Parts: sequence; C-alpha cells; structure tokens
Amino acid sequence: MKIYTTAPLEDPRSARTSFRRFEEIGYDGAFSFEAKHDPFLPLVLAAETTEHLQLGTAVAIGFARNPMNLAYLAHGLQSISGGRFILGLGSQVRPHIQKRFSQPWSSPAKRMREMALAIKAIFADWEGQESLDFRGEFYQHTLMIPAFSPGPNPFGPPPIYTAGFGPLMTQVAGEVADGFFGHPFNSRKSLEENVLPAIERGLAKVGRKREDIDLILATMVVTADSDEDFERVWLAARKHLAFYGSTPAYRPTLDCHGWGDLHLELNRLSKLDRWDDMAELIDDEILETVAVVGPRNEIAGKLRARLAGIADGVSLTHNRAPDPEHWADIVGELKRGE
Repeated sequence: MKIYTTAPLEDPRSARTSFRRFEEIGYDGAFSFEAKHDPFLPLVLAAETTEHLQLGTAVAIGFARNPMNLAYLAHGLQSISGGRFILGLGSQVRPHIQKRFSQPWSSPAKRMREMALAIKAIFADWEGQESLDFRGEFYQHTLMIPAFSPGPNPFGPPPIYTAGFGPLMTQVAGEVADGFFGHPFNSRKSLEENVLPAIERGLAKVGRKREDIDLILATMVVTADSDEDFERVWLAARKHLAFYGSTPAYRPTLDCHGWGDLHLELNRLSKLDRWDDMAELIDDEILETVAVVGPRNEIAGKLRARLAGIADGVSLTHNRAPDPEHWADIVGELKRGE
C-alpha cells in the first residue's frame, strides 16, 4: 500500500521545500489541493525540487475549467515532472461552480465522465493515435492544428484520477478513470458496502477489471505526542466529522451504521450556526469508526487493518501539522510493513 499526503499550501512558495521533505521522509506521493490557491502552479516548484515523488492534484476542480485547458496543464506538468504527474479531478458543488467560478452545472456524474473522456481524446490526438473529433453532450472538441498541438508527451499521457462520494460519481471512476480518490468520511463498512460496489459497477459496465484502477483512500488520522495535543486534535476531528455529517450527500456513511438520524440533527444545528454543539454529538464510537485514532505507535497497524484488501494507497488526512517530521515515524512504520 502506497502512502500519500496533501501539502498544506497556505503559501504556494512553500512547495519548494515541503514536497522535497515529503520525498525525504518516504512518502510515495504528495498532492496539492484547490482551496486558496491554484493547485497546478505549486507542482511546478515541487517537480523541480524532487526526483521520484509522485505529484498530483487531489483535487483540481474540473468543472471550473474545460477539457482542453486541463489537457494542456496536465501535459505540461507531466513533462516538467518527468512522468510523475496525476491529474486528479473533482466536481465541487453547484453553488461554487455557478457562483464562484461562473460556470455551468448539470448532471455532475455524466459531465465528469464526459470530461475525462474528452481529455483522453485530446491526449490521443497529441500522441498521434487518432484525430480529434470529440462530440459529447457537454463538450465538443473538433479542432486541433499543428501550431497548437504539443505533440506526444515524452513520458506518455498522465493518468486521470477522479474523486467522488456518491454512487454515481464513484461509478464514473470505474468506467473512465485510471484512479479514484476516496473521501475521508468513510468507515471500512461504508467502503465495503457503498464505495467498492459502485467502483465494480463502473468497471463491469465497460469490461474493465479491478486491477485497471488505482484506489487511493483518504483516511483521517487522530494522534498526537502529548495528552494536551491529543485533546486539541481530537476536538478538531470531531468538528470536522460534524461538518461532514451535516451535509446530505455524506449521510450514507452514517446510514451504514444506523446513525442516519444524527445527520438530521447535525443539519438542523448547522443552519443555526451551532458548530460547537454539533461537535458534541460526535462521540468516541463515531470518531473511531470513521477516523483512525490512537497512540502514535499504533497508527500504522490500525491503518493497515482499516484498508487491508481494499486500498492500493492511503492518503493521510487531518495531518496538516506544519512540521512534516511529525509524521515521519508513522510513514516509516507503514513502509516497513509493506
């Protein structure tokens, strides 16, 4: 199982040092995330300061862009990184796409499927495999002339990963993606009952097999070096899970465990801005079911138990400690257990 993380890029310039340190610690890969900054630009710095670390967006907001724009960005980063780039795409939600990015929103799962296929069609043209003639419901790409074609990528086209939570978007990954980023608001039970069956439906629909897709599952980790720090991280995780649990799209994880009514109360309190009260509803059982919780020397074993037989890789989340050394021993133990 490969180990990944997401860089906390409050300042994009920090990519010069943070990704290099992730590589030194032993991570297999590290991702940027689209929040306060563009997710692609820091990876240019990361590519220049690392040698073998896998780099990717986890995720870039696909619907804020178009397939041609994404294809050019991915082609460039694949070249700059020497073939180490993953184009990770997510959909975001309707209000952000329409009101923040001023882009159209409709049928997100169908649109994501078509976006991935359109990017692959553009890559195929650049690789000299077939002329560009993509005609979809949402995207049409029928013009590419030599002046605007970068030609074959010296390292081959980069893989496309998609992210999702619901069954339709998860199934899309099985149909068209090279990999899938699983959401951290999952337990092993919800992964087995909700996520994996949706992936399998997508694979079966197009005649693919499980080995044709890479599953990287984000997993929340709650641990610390002292009781005081543990209390702080424990509370932060409860608040994070309360936020997720208040969102209707994430209710299926709670339903898996018979906690569906909790969503209704969390959702009600969220509309009243009672965020602290919401965190109090996340008890130890819920926290330890969704997150991996414990002393530092137990985390590696608990992560293996959580994801054994399910994941090809784990992305450690809720581990945004400013100092990467905070996680070096856990990464080392996970690597020793391979």
